[in-house]
Parts: sequence; structure tokens; C-alpha cells
Amino acid sequence: MAHVYESMLQELRDAAGDSGEFYTPRPVVRFMVRMTAPKPNETVLDPACGTGGFLVETFEYLRKQYGKELSADAAAEIDANLRGVEKKSLPYLLATMNLLLHGISRPNLTLDNTLRHPIASHRHQRVDVVLTNPPFGGEEESSVPKNFPTDKRTTDTAWLFLQVIMERLTEGGRCAVVVPNNILFEGGVGTKVRKAILDNFNLHTIVRLPNGVFAPYTLIPSNILFFDRTGPTKAVWFYEVPLPDKRRNFTKTKPMNDVHLADLEAWWGGAERNGRVGNRHAWRVARKDLDEQLDLDLRNPHQEESQAHRSPAEIIEGLINAEEEILSLLKRMQSEIGKNA
Repeated sequence: MAHVYESMLQELRDAAGDSGEFYTPRPVVRFMVRMTAPKPNETVLDPACGTGGFLVETFEYLRKQYGKELSADAAAEIDANLRGVEKKSLPYLLATMNLLLHGISRPNLTLDNTLRHPIASHRHQRVDVVLTNPPFGGEEESSVPKNFPTDKRTTDTAWLFLQVIMERLTEGGRCAVVVPNNILFEGGVGTKVRKAILDNFNLHTIVRLPNGVFAPYTLIPSNILFFDRTGPTKAVWFYEVPLPDKRRNFTKTKPMNDVHLADLEAWWGGAERNGRVGNRHAWRVARKDLDEQLDLDLRNPHQEESQAHRSPAEIIEGLINAEEEILSLLKRMQSEIGKNA
């Protein structure tokens, strides 16, 4: 039943995109969970949980890792330690049902807007792990930025959520968060937030996702930031996930699968991230080598110039494919509306 419900939620993603929200592909979610490796006694938070995908995959991960060793009391503790916050009532209800169907008897979800609380208040609710894909460029009430320090106020929700995440992590806590590309290079508030992360956290890995992972909702290049509250950052590893051979991008009909992240996971080096070496997809940059703007939008030094930039014809073809998918989705929505009219 849970898998049927998951399929229904995947269909509902076609209506996403409002307020900067969109569906996170399950291979990406599962990878983020495995690399942060939550433990049964640790608190795990998604401050913008949507329909609960990160919490469900965390529960499945814990059940597989510790299932035979878990007592009834430990299982109840896991339920209580999986925490989500969602500001919209429909996704909140869908998330509640999703968690119940996956065996979480008492979903610990809150119908609330994470960003509407003063930033200092988050220090009193710290957690061990944060897993999330917050809205990109979502719209908030004009009062929301006033909850943040005057020098770090912005209307860009991705920057606001990053500030919340930093406050919510306990000492030694760890995070995996999906962010748009501008988070890596934007100046002003962006430089200040990146400096806060690099000074106070260990931003150990940035995974650069390939084109089309979030198609058709957005064509904005996306990344996953992995950082721990064990800073400061001495160096950042970058890993650029390649597209499959003869593919220019992922699409809704040909999406990313777990196998496309297998090489990255093999390179990762386990929980201690041991044995990492540079290769044509991975490179290391020392903190001291970053410029004054702390620009992290860095080109793969192992990639040949001819491969680094797509030709105009390839770019146009990619845009056409994306537009065709969007048109197809709109036609389906129009058809469904007509049936229900």
C-alpha cells in the first residue's frame, strides 16, 4: 500500500513548482540519506518536508540497517526522532499519510512555516541531522526576512533556509541540502552566509548534479551541499556527477536512477570519507585558495575545454526537449481538469 501511495505522490509532483517547490528524485534522496548515515538515536529534521520523502527514506534506511537489532522501544524512538515541518496544509496531510503507510505510527510533523520564527529561536531546537531540499526562490511574507540578522536579510528562501539549518545543527551534527547554483557564487548576503558556513562548519563535499535532474520543474543547475558542525572548513571536495554516455540531460521520461550515483558513492570513502582521490569527476580546493567572494562555482579542472561547454545546437536541443515536456504536462493537466469539470 505504501508503494502505491508513493506512486500517487510521484504523479502529484506534476502539480508542483508553486512557491519554488518541486519533487526531489528518490535516487537523490536515498543517496543523501546514506551519506549522512543517521543512527536510530539521532534526531533527523526536514524543515521543508513537503510530502515527507526524506523522512520516509530515512526510516527505510534505519529499518534496513538496524531492523534485526531494534527493540520496540528503539523503533518508537525512531518515530519520535524523525521530524518534519511543512507550511502548506495539503502537503502536510500527504506527508502524514505517507509516513503512516510506511510504518511510522506517530508521525512527528508540524504544520508551520519554518522561516516565520526568529533565527535565534532555532538554537533551542537543535538536531543531529538535517536532510532537505528547501524551496528555490519561493515567495514569503514581507515580515519573514525581519526574523534574520540585518546583514543577512533577503527574500531568497534558499539563503534563509541555510541560515536556519546552521542554527539547528547540534555540535557534530551533519547536513545534506539541495541548493540552486547561485548559492555557490552570489555576492552580498551570499558571501556572508558562505563565510559563516566555511568558518563554523566543515563544508566537506559539494556534489554538482547534471542537467535535467529536476526537469521539468526547473532547468536551474543544482548541487548538494554536505557539511558538518565540526568546522572550520579546511578544504572542499567537489564531485561532478556525469551524464550517461550519449545523453545531454536527464528528463522526466529518462530520469536519474540509483546506478547513476554508484561511482560517486564508491568514491565517497564511507562514513569517515577516507581514501578520496582526485579524478576526472572529483577535485579538492583548499579554503585558502578561494577568492574574496568565496566563489564555489568552480570549473572541473580535469575537464577538457571542448567538453566543458555545450555547443549552441546542443543547448537549443536541450531547451526544446524541456519545453516539450512542459507542454506535455500542461496538456495532461488540462485533460484532467476537463474530466473533473
